[in-house]
Amino acid sequence: MTLDFTFYATLGAAIIIALLLFWIIRLEIKLRKLLGKKCNSLDGTLSLLKKEVSYLKKYSEKSEENFGVIDNKLKKTISGLETVRFNPFKGNGSGGNQSFATALINKDGDGVIISSLYSRDHVSVFSKPIKGMKAEHELTEEERMALQKAKESIL
Repeated sequence: MTLDFTFYATLGAAIIIALLLFWIIRLEIKLRKLLGKKCNSLDGTLSLLKKEVSYLKKYSEKSEENFGVIDNKLKKTISGLETVRFNPFKGNGSGGNQSFATALINKDGDGVIISSLYSRDHVSVFSKPIKGMKAEHELTEEERMALQKAKESIL
């Protein structure tokens, strides 16, 4: 009876040891996958990850700063541009549709309207500043139309 108990106890211990060895080997494989090829220890991997996270935080802060600068510059660029061609001398055949009014504005509504009046004898060019989608000088119908179209073209 003692022999049976000792045999079964030894067999049970051997099975438990085999299972534990299998489990340790499996955990070792998972740990090596986790640690990667750069580091051989958990401390080394954590230190490397801490450095990489620190670098990513700095990169993110610098990127946000750069995006702010770029966004401010983009606000000042021309984003609305429209041209209206017209004949200022309707009826007498002079000029044709060679005259134009062009509106150039940014997202804040600041910019300029450039107008040209063409006739056979001469060409006149005018510019009128725009602030907040409003002109500082009186606009012609064609200039108002160019400004309205430019305003609509801004996203």
